[in-house]
Amino acid sequence: MRNLWLIFAQTATVAVGVLFVVTTLKPEWLGRPGSGPQVVELRQAASSSSQPARAASYSDAVRKAVPAVVNIFTSKEIKTPRHPFLDDPLFRQFFGDRLEEEPQRATSLGSGVIVSPKGYILTNHHVVEAADEIEVALIDGKKLKARAVGSDLETDIAVLQVEGVTLPAITFGDADALRVGDVVLAIGNPFGVGQTVTMGIVSALRRNQGINTFENFIQTDAAINPGNSGGALIDTAGNLVGINTLIYSRSGGSLGIGFAIPASSAKQVMEQIIQTGSVTRGWIGVEAEEITPEIADSFRLASTNGVILRGILRGGPADRAGLKPGDVLLAIEGTQIKDQNSLLNLVAALAPGKPASILLRRDNKDMEIRVAVGKRPTQQRRRR
Repeated sequence: MRNLWLIFAQTATVAVGVLFVVTTLKPEWLGRPGSGPQVVELRQAASSSSQPARAASYSDAVRKAVPAVVNIFTSKEIKTPRHPFLDDPLFRQFFGDRLEEEPQRATSLGSGVIVSPKGYILTNHHVVEAADEIEVALIDGKKLKARAVGSDLETDIAVLQVEGVTLPAITFGDADALRVGDVVLAIGNPFGVGQTVTMGIVSALRRNQGINTFENFIQTDAAINPGNSGGALIDTAGNLVGINTLIYSRSGGSLGIGFAIPASSAKQVMEQIIQTGSVTRGWIGVEAEEITPEIADSFRLASTNGVILRGILRGGPADRAGLKPGDVLLAIEGTQIKDQNSLLNLVAALAPGKPASILLRRDNKDMEIRVAVGKRPTQQRRRR
């Protein structure tokens, strides 16, 4: 009996050892499920031929707008101070006219946007200011002479025209519908390297930088550099929403803070320039400031709505109509006055020579006064 037990124990030990070896080295011999080569199911993306083409690309918008954006090259003669020796008779006796100074010319570059098949081009006033020769280069490299139709210093808008040809025109978008965060593209000729497209978003709206008299800038982080001035700011559909105008920079290059004139504002100025060659604006001769809570308390005003007059030009339209310092202007022609800039823009939009209705508050009583609008005086050039 003892021998049988020993044989059984040895057999069981050998069997367990064999099973351990087989399980470790050859598990497939046991036919256990999941012990063989594993098949893993993967999800493979479809081939590119069956996907929507460039779903995240703005190439269609660029292709639509690029033909209407031009490079602008200007030149002008500059006068340098004449050296006193050139007027000295003794000096001229020895050297004659050989040292006469040659006229010098300064060149500059910028961009522009074709807005009409008739060859009208929108750009910035500072791009073509004082230029006596203007040349535009199309996307295909063709260069054409252009003439200045007119410009407006107070908005930094200028209109050029290329005559005798039909040009591709851009489509105007709804700049007033822009929202902070919308994607925009800037097209221009930065540093003269050639037409370039950069992308960014609308960083802010209704910005004022104190550069121009009338400002309502679109701020964007799309790269805008010297040479981009006058170029197009477009939406993702390829429609014009702004005219690139200036940048905030300490180095001369883009720091991600650029400004564009809304296309709606540029269009209004352009239409007047094309019709009359200049821009005529309304004027009533007042100086105003916004109403802060402190001012409201000081003047015992019930609210901070509108603007308060702190100065009236003697003999001006407002003075003749009976407006007084301390009056609070609330609305012009039924449109609410929100701040100083809105007052400036509302008055500028009035037609000179026609009466306008102004709603004001005096001694906490609302009243309406009719003012005979005057013509805004021409402004002098500001330093940039």
